[in-house]
Amino acid sequence: MGIYLSSPKTEKASDDGENDRLRYGLSSMQGWRATMEDAHAACLDLDTSTSFFGVYDGHGGKAVSKFCAKYLHRQVLKHESYMAGDLGTSLQKAFLRMDEMMRGQRGWRELAILGDKMDKISGMIEGFIWSPKGNEANNQVDDWPPEEGPHSDFHGPNAGSTACVAIIRNNQLVVANAGDSRCVISRKGQAYNLSKDHKPDLEVEKDRILKAGGFIRVGRVNGSLNLARAIGDMEFKQNKSMPAEKQIVTANPDITTVELCEDDEFLVLACDGIWDCMSSQQLVDYIGDQLKSESRLSVICERVFDRCLAPTAGGEGCDNMTMILVQFKKPFSNPENLNAASTSAEEPPSSFNQTTSDPSESASKTE
Repeated sequence: MGIYLSSPKTEKASDDGENDRLRYGLSSMQGWRATMEDAHAACLDLDTSTSFFGVYDGHGGKAVSKFCAKYLHRQVLKHESYMAGDLGTSLQKAFLRMDEMMRGQRGWRELAILGDKMDKISGMIEGFIWSPKGNEANNQVDDWPPEEGPHSDFHGPNAGSTACVAIIRNNQLVVANAGDSRCVISRKGQAYNLSKDHKPDLEVEKDRILKAGGFIRVGRVNGSLNLARAIGDMEFKQNKSMPAEKQIVTANPDITTVELCEDDEFLVLACDGIWDCMSSQQLVDYIGDQLKSESRLSVICERVFDRCLAPTAGGEGCDNMTMILVQFKKPFSNPENLNAASTSAEEPPSSFNQTTSDPSESASKTE
């Protein structure tokens, strides 16, 4: 059956956790796909006041998504802008840094381990998810010095991954996204997209693709990739006269900043295996209904998978599925947030601020 199994793998890898600011549940399921290429990271305590969550949807293999799940949050911590309180810049630099780190002998070696050998060495199940615990995320990595070897000229992987991550510090939420995984917040039961699906037919994406020497055919970059932004995919990043942000495909993320308020209930990060089957508002409605009777957030994620899973192979509901559900603990004390939350439903709340390649665009209310 090609890329599909004869029957779906419905075993789920799930986890729950909480601290004094929030609680989360997550789950991952291979489904009908022949391989599991999703990964994620969940770190309640990136530092004493900050939590980090990220979903990574790989394509062409699992190595790049696993690499991001292992290293991206560490690079966020390491950047000088993080120490200065500029979470958005530290996220942007970490996204672009992933492509740099995956080049050369060391990048090749790490990708080989994550993509081919990890499951055999450790005996872990296919679809292993890297979920740092406690202070593990705070271990400073070195400066990633280059290594000499037969793959010193490795230009980076042609496989790739989306990346959609959220950092929560006190009442500030910062979301960074490259690709078509999605982050959605529920405010008084209304779904607001905090990321944009980076498809090649979007005008801002199309403009960059064409200027970099690429083309779009049947909705795909150069006729092959159905994403306009991703980490990895180095075959689309070979124009040496252009910076990383202007390549045919770029890892440069959109950044959205939100001041959380009393009306913010929960946050969802999920790969497109979910969004292919449910709209943002449909998922928010479903979660809201489930929360009335289910306290374990990972169980709600699992029920979403079961709801989305196709009865037969082919079409929607057949992709890998990964989802993180984050519920905020009340209250938030900033009174300005209460005013922002009462903004008319016809307009995105004023507490949503998005930094993108098109500054006129902002977080959007969904139907």
